[in-house]
Amino acid sequence: MNLQYSHAVGESDRPLLNITIGEQLEKSAELHPDNPALIVEHQKIEWNYRQLNDKVNSLALSLNKLGIQAGDRVAIWGPNSYEWVLTQFATAKIGAILVCINPAYRLYELEYALNKASCKAMVLAGEFKSSNYVAMISELAPELSKGQDSLGSAKLPHLKYVIRMGKQETTGMKNFDELLQVSTSNDDVRELSSGLSPSDAINIQFTSGTTGSPKGATLSHINILNNGHFVGASMELTPDDKLCIPVPLYHCFGMVMGNLACVSHGATMVYPNDGFDPKATLETVARRKCTALHGVPTMFIAELEEADQYDLSSLRTGIMAGAPCPEEVMKKVMDKMHMKHVLIAYGQTELSPVNHITSRDDSLTRRISTVGKPGPHLEVKIVDENGKTVPVGEKGEICTQGYSVMNGYWDDPERTAETIDQEGWLHSGDIGVMDSSGYVKIVGRIKDMIIRGGENIYPREIEEFLITNSNIEDVHVFGIPDEVMGEEVCAWVKLNDEGSCTEDDIINFCRGQITHFKIPTYISLVSEFPMTVTGKVQKFKMREIMVEKLGEKTAG
Repeated sequence: MNLQYSHAVGESDRPLLNITIGEQLEKSAELHPDNPALIVEHQKIEWNYRQLNDKVNSLALSLNKLGIQAGDRVAIWGPNSYEWVLTQFATAKIGAILVCINPAYRLYELEYALNKASCKAMVLAGEFKSSNYVAMISELAPELSKGQDSLGSAKLPHLKYVIRMGKQETTGMKNFDELLQVSTSNDDVRELSSGLSPSDAINIQFTSGTTGSPKGATLSHINILNNGHFVGASMELTPDDKLCIPVPLYHCFGMVMGNLACVSHGATMVYPNDGFDPKATLETVARRKCTALHGVPTMFIAELEEADQYDLSSLRTGIMAGAPCPEEVMKKVMDKMHMKHVLIAYGQTELSPVNHITSRDDSLTRRISTVGKPGPHLEVKIVDENGKTVPVGEKGEICTQGYSVMNGYWDDPERTAETIDQEGWLHSGDIGVMDSSGYVKIVGRIKDMIIRGGENIYPREIEEFLITNSNIEDVHVFGIPDEVMGEEVCAWVKLNDEGSCTEDDIINFCRGQITHFKIPTYISLVSEFPMTVTGKVQKFKMREIMVEKLGEKTAG
């Protein structure tokens, strides 16, 4: 490949999988019935592919008996668990659309997501960390206490069923374990699946919105099954591999690059804990002889501090994604953790999520300085502000076309049109440079986005929430560099004339209402904002001022 312009096409030697996710699970269960499929250490679960498929079938039939049909939306809210995995595949088998709710969401965000997607049912955990999910949903829908068969909630008018994970029973909620007791067969579920198409929407992933409320990226079987399959192929997964997945299931990293990568290759999904814990992850890798491990750079940094205490010699590959990886971290992961073939992946939820990935044969320099080349069956170009493809070596916006482009944002045609142009190119908002071999380097962002520990945070969403505080007249949120998390959230707040509150008051206002990682780490109460002569706020100047101020504070 010797490109003149920044337009590259991924290889197309391997055909796309033109089947549904449910059909893929059945296929793997037929080919590898006794191979371990799912290991969940913290729940003491170990199932082979035949057992996993049987349990998925039972849950699928039970959900259908409740009245969940193809096209209905089923929300899932909780940390990593076997219930999460079963729900992912059971909804896929009956064609229900799984709506992933961030486990850290608070009431403000939860209510919006459930209503935006008109969720008919919700599967939730009892609690996790500081979140009591049962108490929170009961606060939004106090009608649960009536114990009626079908919920009639004023705030959540579409929600009919709440299903609680585990054995514990709660008034007004169905019990997850009871739904697994239904005996069924492949034939029963195949009949339910018979009318499904691989192009059907099967997943909604909420992403923070640059213009306020979260957007529901709507993904199909073809989108995410193929993306997982090609990610697995890049790692050269086989039925002999065990992939340790400490990344969250509610995100594409877990459910696509983890679960679907494994299931499409007959490999084993291994969950070390309900949330990330470096020691639990390393213990699981050593005990289970995992051959692959996923994570964002901050996870690998935490694991490296403990790596010497464990036998990690079984590892060879895995994916590092979510944020740029420092060179020294990459070298240590390859050496101390034995991951000689660790790969860098890049993309976004709207692309299911990977559109660029390095290969095991790429040099260390390429794996550190670039995000690789376009994935199979994907076309990538880099364009200027006029939409014209730029010459190799010049900066521009990264645009992608192909099977992984989302169906659109759920019930949001305007914002869909802002992201996907009339020719089907998805505009990333990221600035990149392509070399003559098709490798892309990320150099900046058009979007006003903060990346904190691998989580994408859009300032506008936080600003719109903070402005609901009656003391606040105006607020501007931006990111500032942080050695551990990459970036931290900072807010400059201007109080109104009657306003009377402190930085701590503002933080307390956020607690319990927005996700913990969106709560500003730094707050500065100001009387004015730096502006251009035309009245445009200059966030870069705020950033410079805060970095200098924090530097002086540290030095002092």
